[in-house]
Amino acid sequence: MFLRMAFRPMLVCSALLAMAQAAPAQLKVAVINMQAAVFGTAEVKKADADLQVKLKPEADRAQQLQNELTDLQNKLQTGGSKLTQQQQDDMQAEGTRKQRELQRITTELQETTDSAKQDILPKCTQRMVEVLKKLAAEKGYDIIVESSVTYFSKSGMDITADATAAYDKAYPAGAAPAPAGAKPGK
Repeated sequence: MFLRMAFRPMLVCSALLAMAQAAPAQLKVAVINMQAAVFGTAEVKKADADLQVKLKPEADRAQQLQNELTDLQNKLQTGGSKLTQQQQDDMQAEGTRKQRELQRITTELQETTDSAKQDILPKCTQRMVEVLKKLAAEKGYDIIVESSVTYFSKSGMDITADATAAYDKAYPAGAAPAPAGAKPGK
């Protein structure tokens, strides 16, 4: 994995050099922050907002449990000599139970979040690639390079906002999914 990441900038530079040598004409290059472009789409923002609403009751319960655990811990620390051994044992048992419940809720929240990301992000990323191809054809870009493998680019070369806007136009948030084989934006 590390080697692949280390060679990626070198491969991009080699490809640009090869294209520049092969085509003496002006090469039109654009740069995109793919992650920012995808996460900036209305579709992903809506999916995130919907997920937050869906998870809010469990997140609130997790926060309540965390507060209760803090209170129990404070009571045990400050009232240690005033509490009987039975009271201390009961409070520790209650704390253990609440800690397990908090861990269960936290795990469920994380799994639900991960699952939601796996449902939306690959689809949106693939759609963004199609949008980029169309944008490249419209604007005459010869190559679009990921900003994470670009050490320098002029500010006018970044098309992240244009790509997000084109995506939102092609795939409006809240619209019914297009039937299989349908053309985007039609």
